Amino acid sequence: MSGFLALLRRELKSITREKTIMFAIIAQFFIASFSSIILVGIMAFYDPASIGDHARVTIRVGVVGDRQSPLLGYLEDNNIMVRQYPDMADAEAAFRSGRLDTIMFIPESQNGVVDMKLIMPELDTRKTVIFMVLDEPLKRYENYLRESNGVELNYSNTGGKPHTTYEFLYSLIIPILMLFPALIAGSIVIDTVSEEFENKTFDTLTAAPVSIGQVIMSKISAAVITAAIQVVMWVGLLRLNDIIIQNSVLVMLLAVIMAAAVSIGTAIMSLYFKDRERAQFVYSIVLVAAIGGSYFLNPSPFGLITRLAAGDPSMGIFEVALYAIPLLVIGILFLKVSKKLVLSLR
Repeated sequence: MSGFLALLRRELKSITREKTIMFAIIAQFFIASFSSIILVGIMAFYDPASIGDHARVTIRVGVVGDRQSPLLGYLEDNNIMVRQYPDMADAEAAFRSGRLDTIMFIPESQNGVVDMKLIMPELDTRKTVIFMVLDEPLKRYENYLRESNGVELNYSNTGGKPHTTYEFLYSLIIPILMLFPALIAGSIVIDTVSEEFENKTFDTLTAAPVSIGQVIMSKISAAVITAAIQVVMWVGLLRLNDIIIQNSVLVMLLAVIMAAAVSIGTAIMSLYFKDRERAQFVYSIVLVAAIGGSYFLNPSPFGLITRLAAGDPSMGIFEVALYAIPLLVIGILFLKVSKKLVLSLR
C-alpha cells in the first residue's frame, strides 16, 4: 500500500507539470469564479432581453410630462436614475451634453391612451442596452394601464417558456463545468500511461515493490482525484456567485462516476495502443460517439445533472446509481483486458 501511495503522490505532482491540463483547469476556474459576469455577457448574445434582468447597468433618464405617473416609481425600482425636467428643451440640452442617456416624454392619459415618446442615442449598442434596461419598468407600466382600463390580460399572467437565463445556466453552464473534468481525466490517463511507454520506464517502476497493475491504478486514481477536486471547487465557486445547485452531493457524485468511467476506459486504450497520438485519436472518436449516443438515454448525463441541479423531485440517488452500472462494466473489462495487456509488457 505504501508503494501505491508513493506512486499516487508522484502522479498528482506530475499532473501539475502538464501545461495543457493546467490551462484547461485554469479556464474552468475562471468560468466558475466569474460565472455571474460571464453569464450576463454570454446571455447578451443568447437572449438580449436578459440584460435588463441581470446586468447591473445604471442609466440616466430625463423625464418630461406627468410627474405623478407610476412609471417613475417603476423606473426607480430598477435602479434607474430619474431626473425630471420642466420641458423638452431643457431635457434635450442635458441629453446633448451627455448628462442623460435617454429622454422619456410621459403625457397624461387621454381616454385611457398614453402616447409616450422616447429619445435614444444614435449608437446602436448603447441604444440596445438602454432599451433592455427600460423593458421591465415599461412592461409594468403597461400592465398598470391595462388594469386601469379594465383589461385583465397582462405580461405577468401570460404563460410561456421558462426564463432563458435559467435554461442557459442549468442546461449548459453547470453540466459543462461538472462533466468537463471527466474529459480532462481521460486525457491525463492517456498522457501519463503513454509517457511510460515512450520513456520506457515501466521496467524501472516495477523494480520497486509495486506491480504494473498498481502503476496503472495509481494513474487512474490520480486522474479521478483531480476531477473530484475540480468538481468540488466549481460547486463552491458557483455558490459564491449566488448560483445555487440543488442536490449538490448527487451532482458531484455523478460527475466523479463519469470521471472514473472515462479514466478506466482511456487506460484500456492506452495499454492497447501504447502510443499517445493513436490513443488520443481513438479517445476523441469514442467520446464524440458516446456523447451522441447518451442523448438516447433517459435521462442522459447532461439531462440528469440539469434536473438534479434544478431540484427536480423525480430525480435522486437511484438515477445516479444507474450510472454506476457502466462504471462497473468498464471496471470488470479493465481487469480482464489489462491482465493480458500487462503480460504483453513483460
